[in-house]
Amino acid sequence: MQIETNAIVSATEANQNFSRVTRLAEKKGHVVVFKNNRPKYLVVDLDAEPQIEMTEDEKIDFVARRILRKHLAAFKELAK
Repeated sequence: MQIETNAIVSATEANQNFSRVTRLAEKKGHVVVFKNNRPKYLVVDLDAEPQIEMTEDEKIDFVARRILRKHLAAFKELAK
């Protein structure tokens, strides 16, 4: 995902003016919220971002990849 510089807000700004963040998300499709100068959260306009819609198989693949990445060392040990 590419981050547009005009679709970035700080966590402080998001906390203090969430309605502005949601308007920006409606305009841009999504807003990236930075915390400690790093991207931390993503505010998504669900009407504008079709990648959120996944088939059941895609959801399973997504979760499986996340679990595998998190526990890769354990899986490698079990494979011995």
